[in-house]
Amino acid sequence: MAGYIVRDINLAPQGQQKIDWVRLHMPVLNIIRNEFRTRKVFKGLRVAMSIHLEAKTAYLAEVFKAAGAKVAITGSNPLSTQDDVAAALAAEEIEVYAFYNASSQEYQEHLVSVLKTMPHLVIDDGGDLVYLLHTTEPNLAAHVLGGCEETTTGVNRLHALEKEGRLLFPMIAVNDAFCKYLFDNRYGTGESVWTGIMRTTNLIVAGKTVVVMGYGWCGKGVARRASGLGAKVIVCEVDPVKALEAHMDGFQVMPAEKAATKGDIFITVTGCKDVLREQHFRVMKDGAILTNAGHFDVEVSKMDLEKLAASERTVRENIKEYTLPEGQRLYLLGEGRLVNLACSDGHPAEIMDLSFALQALSAHYLAEHAGSLTRRVYPVPKEIDYRVAKLKLKSLGIEIDTLTSEQQAYLNSWT
Repeated sequence: MAGYIVRDINLAPQGQQKIDWVRLHMPVLNIIRNEFRTRKVFKGLRVAMSIHLEAKTAYLAEVFKAAGAKVAITGSNPLSTQDDVAAALAAEEIEVYAFYNASSQEYQEHLVSVLKTMPHLVIDDGGDLVYLLHTTEPNLAAHVLGGCEETTTGVNRLHALEKEGRLLFPMIAVNDAFCKYLFDNRYGTGESVWTGIMRTTNLIVAGKTVVVMGYGWCGKGVARRASGLGAKVIVCEVDPVKALEAHMDGFQVMPAEKAATKGDIFITVTGCKDVLREQHFRVMKDGAILTNAGHFDVEVSKMDLEKLAASERTVRENIKEYTLPEGQRLYLLGEGRLVNLACSDGHPAEIMDLSFALQALSAHYLAEHAGSLTRRVYPVPKEIDYRVAKLKLKSLGIEIDTLTSEQQAYLNSWT
């Protein structure tokens, strides 16, 4: 068996059941797996992965392995790893270094353990692997041909590296593909955030005032689902165009300090830090629920909550109560980490079918074009984006029209 550090290897059968279930609902990735397995497109390559380690991610790791790769994987958040799924991968001779609720030091050690396999391809979610390769572990980047980044936060980090001329290898911004942000960010986040909140609190959403901090594609999905559940929705933004869009979509728009006095449930989804902080906590209602759907646990200031609180206690699994001196109680879900993963199972399998199909095909593109790509951030090639969409439509039994040659000529003519 390959090297591994997991909580309990005996949980493998239970984790394999989860992987088998999502496989049934990921038809696009199934097609790609069969194609890659036949051709062994990653034979001789080492793949390092840091993505939320649950069943859907595990199946992506299986796809790489079936295609001939040697795979090493860890999580991208200490509270999103599912121990039974990690054990199942270890039992399949995939290197796994991850367990639920790892300390900060353990989490870093797991990341480094994955990188010590000297990968050729890096599959990242939030940029932790890439960050280490550019800071404390540059010696482990010697064989990297390139990598793929899953989320907005990680892509932002990549662009900052590229702008400074420090990017060591080509990276593909999977997050920026149509088949990623239009579906994963909007529909996946929109649904899974509310699954996490409702599962954890067992409270109703209808009739409550929900404050959505940030109106990017994830924020749009969260706000739309909140409205569909019967909530009154307020959006807070710093971008005037997005604020105007939220207004046109029928939501109230106001500054965070004003919204803080009105909200029953707060959801940060900005990618920035200290979105909710002391000045907001002081004026919130008694019983306000604080959640985060951004990649890192910095959007709700836990430091300010701890400084303000007269007392703290855990009142329910994944719910911490902070009682302020004035008497109001504020409830933080999942330690301020990604609520849809810390408190639930993440995005639906059918949504991740699209995102992980993009990951697999983009990684193959990097392998095929090794040596011809420069050290910069690349978009997902259009042909990959459209292929994933077509395969998904086919799996749903949906047919679409095609242009006639005359129509194509008309659209391409300046006359």
